[in-house]
Amino acid sequence: MAFNTSGPALRVTGLRKSYGDVVAVDGLDLTVNAGECFGLLGPNGAGKTTTIEICEGLTVPDAGVVEVLGRRWDKNERELRERLGIQLQETQLAEKLTVDETVNLFRSFYARGRDVGEVIDVVQLGEKRKSRVGKLSGGQKQRLALACAIVGDPELLFLDEPTTGLDPQSRRQLWDLIVELRASGRSIVLTTHYMDEAEKLCDQVAIVDHGKVIALGSPRELIASLGAEHVVEFTVTDAPADALDVVSLRALDGVTGAREHDGRWMLEVSELARAVPALLAELRKRGLTLGELATHSATLEDVFVSLTGRQLRDA
Repeated sequence: MAFNTSGPALRVTGLRKSYGDVVAVDGLDLTVNAGECFGLLGPNGAGKTTTIEICEGLTVPDAGVVEVLGRRWDKNERELRERLGIQLQETQLAEKLTVDETVNLFRSFYARGRDVGEVIDVVQLGEKRKSRVGKLSGGQKQRLALACAIVGDPELLFLDEPTTGLDPQSRRQLWDLIVELRASGRSIVLTTHYMDEAEKLCDQVAIVDHGKVIALGSPRELIASLGAEHVVEFTVTDAPADALDVVSLRALDGVTGAREHDGRWMLEVSELARAVPALLAELRKRGLTLGELATHSATLEDVFVSLTGRQLRDA
């Protein structure tokens, strides 16, 4: 199928959704361009799944406008169902059906679609074609769920936490499949709380926290916004809580930012070769003993910490 690239694949304006006193989505705006993989990155409870369920037509918003492929759910539901592929965060499939029977069932929901055998081969389940769903591993079930999502040959694909709970090898296999789907011209909206996943797969990323977009751009742009290429993490042993302070650490050569979290200091640095010696000299001057020292290239995790003061995994 040749996919339409004349307008945005998804446009969301002023989206709001509450459950009682809990505000899940709070005035969220998004635009997903045709042909790109767009990531919603944030901690559990940030509002990612609620947002994507509204965009999928599964949940009704309290306020806001959602346009999917230039259409609206209240006017064009049947047409949209034919043009979308959806992989839910948890897909419950009939365990006594075989892989082949399951994909054939989902293919029957669409007027047009892809060849079932081809799709099973695409998700690397050809050897499991006659196996029952209940006998598949976790990674194989996730690939089967993806097969069910793409068998209708969708223009826009929604993937909600597609690799959560998978082992590293299964995650990498799903990443490769998503890269192939993006290369075919499809638009993809992906939710995740894995920073490396967003950096690997997504053309654009919206970092979401408490139902709001707090940062938007390509992974490279967001990381560059830190003004630091590296992060230095360190601890000191047997030191009082006020032994170090943010002001003095930020003044060190090569350091552009500093913060402390649960006794662990994080320095955003422009040049490791200048910052690390300056840090060690500062600790010697203060009579402090270095406990641990680690460095890494700046990531989207560091962007989240810089914006919120919290680790993504702890948020």
